[in-house]
Amino acid sequence: MSLEAVVLELLSSVPHWLATVIIGALPIFELRGAIPIALGIYDMNPIAAYLFAVLGNMIPVVPLLLYLDPVSKYLRRYAIFDSFFSWLFGRTQRNHSARFEKYGTLALTIFVAIPLPVTGAWTGCAAAFVFGIKFRHAIIAILAGVLIAGLIVSVVTLTGIGLLDLI
Repeated sequence: MSLEAVVLELLSSVPHWLATVIIGALPIFELRGAIPIALGIYDMNPIAAYLFAVLGNMIPVVPLLLYLDPVSKYLRRYAIFDSFFSWLFGRTQRNHSARFEKYGTLALTIFVAIPLPVTGAWTGCAAAFVFGIKFRHAIIAILAGVLIAGLIVSVVTLTGIGLLDLI
């Protein structure tokens, strides 16, 4: 059984709007998974699917931005977490440091807006932390990126669903 099927089964008794919010908040799916599920499986109105997925995707952002630093400092006392955070932050800096130095919060917005794996709000929070972007700049950049990604995913999903109807 796929991860998507497991999540859908766990959320089968939850109203579709709430399931969309929950899926949007999950780090593996975010709105990149929530919107196609809401449109394709729940047959939700596109505007409602977009809004609930964006809401869900933004729910973890504030706690992540506020607590990533103190939690990572606490967890780094343990070797396994120290290794993980070193890997995560090192990878983020290696892959994106030039863009963040040159473009700052605009780079964060673009990074979050690109609907590819590991480019969403969760990773955007880690990038904001790694590059020292202030909370208010990070929250605005991440929200803008999530809104743009939501539009892209919605259009691609609706276009795909429309093409499937023609077949």
